[in-house]
Amino acid sequence: MGNPNILDDVFENFVNGVKLFKDREVLRHDYLPDKLPHRESQIRLLGCAVAPVLKDARCSNIFIYGKTGTGKTAVTKYVLSHLEAKAKEYGASVRFCYVNCRMTGTEYRIFANLSQSVGLMIPFTGLSVGEVFDRFRAGLDATKTLFIVVLDEVDALIKDRGDGLLYELTRINETLHKSRVSLIGISNDLRLKEFLDPRVFSSLSEEEMIFRPYDASELRNILHERSKLSFNEGSLSEAALNVCSALAAAEHGDARRALDLLRVAGEVAERQGAQIVTEDHVKEAERNIEHNRVVEALKNLTLHSKLVLLSVYHLNKSSVTTGEIYDVYDKICSELGAGLLTQRRLGTLVNELDVMGLLNAKVVSMGRYGRTKKIRLEIPRTLIKEVFGSDDRIGLLVGGTQTFLSRNSS
Repeated sequence: MGNPNILDDVFENFVNGVKLFKDREVLRHDYLPDKLPHRESQIRLLGCAVAPVLKDARCSNIFIYGKTGTGKTAVTKYVLSHLEAKAKEYGASVRFCYVNCRMTGTEYRIFANLSQSVGLMIPFTGLSVGEVFDRFRAGLDATKTLFIVVLDEVDALIKDRGDGLLYELTRINETLHKSRVSLIGISNDLRLKEFLDPRVFSSLSEEEMIFRPYDASELRNILHERSKLSFNEGSLSEAALNVCSALAAAEHGDARRALDLLRVAGEVAERQGAQIVTEDHVKEAERNIEHNRVVEALKNLTLHSKLVLLSVYHLNKSSVTTGEIYDVYDKICSELGAGLLTQRRLGTLVNELDVMGLLNAKVVSMGRYGRTKKIRLEIPRTLIKEVFGSDDRIGLLVGGTQTFLSRNSS
């Protein structure tokens, strides 16, 4: 048993130590502020697009693109919550349902969520997806409403499950008599068109909005607004605020990342008993966040995902194809005595690593030779060496790339 006083000290320091935070929840992703700086034009645009429902007319389907942390979800929730209040005022029959497809995961759960928001309870399992959809459609029609469905991170659903659910929802109005459905799809992936059936895409994107990343001064404004609510006065230095916004702007203008940095920097400063958050605390927070995120992701991969990454690592070229990866992967498997997956399954693993941000897989057109995937590493080679090098099972395979490949080509 360790020394019981260690924790007493830790907890007492926390309770009686320097208080930097007034309310750290304000720096979380899901906090919705009263105003959204630098998104006024998007708010106005989305407001105009959904306004027809106030006069009992269906609004167009809207597709919103933009990288993570550009305010897509915040703007959508902001506009719809104001719309809901106005709809009550005007007596318009409008309902909303917000679904995060990455969290909800399957068509069954998504239709169950939609059903719940029109007052139907769906069992957790046991029905076919078609049955759940039919119940939702009948239940919705009985409510005589204009129903706006927000599918956030819809790219996660489509890459994982295909576009069947979207197909059903874009066609649903053809079979409804008393209600109408409008869709708002939100995607972090700008290449989503490539994954969608053209018919689904054209009916889904009657209107499109693109959210560009924030620049450093905009991020600084956002952080400044949030820091007034989250930190005690005088406990955050200007320099720390500037470094946070500069780092997040360099990382494609991601406001979520900027808020994470600020929160973790505050926690680092608090742990050190500092009176004020400085730029050094921000830099340490960045190292912690980035390193931990990638290292954890690498450590927790399944064996074959590790082997796919290792194959790309050994190829050591600016970009490689699935076929090249498969050849090296084949050699690694025989070296390890591990069962070989099919090339198709390997393709799925490449896609998963792409979604995680460990690989970048781009589909490129080769003219009349069709399309091919160009794949490259998205993380430093040194990190792969460090994490896989200490892995009991594959550590020995990380050594010199040339020696490994030449030894196996003979």
